[in-house]
Amino acid sequence: MIFSFVSWLAVYFVVWWTTLFVVLPFGVRSQSEAGEITPGTEPGAPTVTRVARIAIITTIVATIVFGVVYVSLTQTMFTLDDIPLFPRFDRVS
Repeated sequence: MIFSFVSWLAVYFVVWWTTLFVVLPFGVRSQSEAGEITPGTEPGAPTVTRVARIAIITTIVATIVFGVVYVSLTQTMFTLDDIPLFPRFDRVS
């Protein structure tokens, strides 16, 4: 199974975006936990947003996950035909 570069880029983007939502809540302290509630804001809002840190961690984790997916699909460890209930478009009924 050979995908084009653009296809692999799209897969990496989906993995990265999904990983972002997994990594996003780690290490976040709310204003109520810190005891520093700014008037007019939600007490559950984060005190400090560490966008660069979150982006770096997301990129590292997503690259590892993508690497596993890439190797497993390109080295014929398993194919999409091995996934149960996955539609098979190459067969004619």
